[in-house]
Amino acid sequence: MMKNAINWFDIPAKDFKRAKSFYEEVLGAKMETMSMEEMGMTMAFFPADWENGIGGGIAFGPGYEPSDKGSLIYLNGGEDLSAPLSRVESAGGKVIVPKTAMGPNRFMAQFIDSEGNRVAFHSKN
Repeated sequence: MMKNAINWFDIPAKDFKRAKSFYEEVLGAKMETMSMEEMGMTMAFFPADWENGIGGGIAFGPGYEPSDKGSLIYLNGGEDLSAPLSRVESAGGKVIVPKTAMGPNRFMAQFIDSEGNRVAFHSKN
């Protein structure tokens, strides 16, 4: 039986260094970089519980085009998504939906990252 519908995600980047810097600043975490020369791409990995969680990263290479349309990825906003959301604009992004309640103890916010991707945060506070 499937535990989670999602197990991995890629967020496309036009400028890998800029995208990595954006997410490290917004999330307050360092991202490990990996070059996959055989595929012509470079990735940086978001913090994850590799044994039990869902992983993802920034992807730079052929076929990776940032977009503000299509699927929406909700990143973990931690205890209160206000903290990472407050760093989005100083890091080079734009908040497009402020922190919004989605029912009891559920909040979301959407932003455009440094590369032009529409991304969201989710948290319980």
